[in-house]
Amino acid sequence: MVLFALMPAAALADPPCVKDALSREMCLQAPAKRIVSLSPGATELLFSAGAGDSVVAVSAWSDFPAEAAALPQVGDSNRLDLEAIVSLAPDLVVAWVDGNSRSQLERVAALGIPVFWLAPRTFADIARAVEDLAQLTGHSTVGQARAESFRQEIASLEAEYASAQQLRVFYQIWDQPLMTVNREELISKAIELCGGVNVFGQLPRLVPRISREAVLAANPGVIVTAGEARNNQWLEGWQQFPGLTAVSAGNLFLEPPDLLARPTLRIVKGARHLCQTLEQARANL
Repeated sequence: MVLFALMPAAALADPPCVKDALSREMCLQAPAKRIVSLSPGATELLFSAGAGDSVVAVSAWSDFPAEAAALPQVGDSNRLDLEAIVSLAPDLVVAWVDGNSRSQLERVAALGIPVFWLAPRTFADIARAVEDLAQLTGHSTVGQARAESFRQEIASLEAEYASAQQLRVFYQIWDQPLMTVNREELISKAIELCGGVNVFGQLPRLVPRISREAVLAANPGVIVTAGEARNNQWLEGWQQFPGLTAVSAGNLFLEPPDLLARPTLRIVKGARHLCQTLEQARANL
């Protein structure tokens, strides 16, 4: 067990203790009140856990909720300002396994600043992350209620689309280079929740690069991407391949940005929108 700022036994009768994504158990002497968040996803989850008022700084691109966008920034996934982080005297730093530098944050932890790592890979992980952050920040009642509501919404979608006609889906996350997701990525789990099959789900990398020839060979019935209107150009590019089932059926769709891309409670809204999109695709086939 990792204990920070050890106190007499009487003061630690019931410390908030949780295990992070690195399987490290963290116990704080008291709920965290000065928190630095080092990813947009972590920022959203902290606010969902009821700890928004305790967040004193965030990473770049932390733009939701609106209050987060007004907070000081301490770098991004490529470079963190460790001096700025330490100067804020946080009693908790929340980091992202897939985005933040382990070596940099080990230096922060060596100064006695607790670092809690997140890496939500499933819907259950998202709910648990909210509960864990709520536990660490003294908002257990709020966190548990929001996590349970999220679980119920996911379960409702799962039941609604359990018998839906399966669709072969290609989800494009970038154009040059052409990139997608495998079955371990949450976007793919949302596709499965809606009765879809990720045509590149079997690839070993979480975010693999692929070729246009591979897409043509897979012949998906639906092509989906997410983003602003400019991403329509990505979809329009597939029109040159009328032999693709997705093209001939008119099943080229643009989903709202961020809702599926970030593993936060908002992903349930993104999943619901995606399910409705796939229902439209079924009607087109």
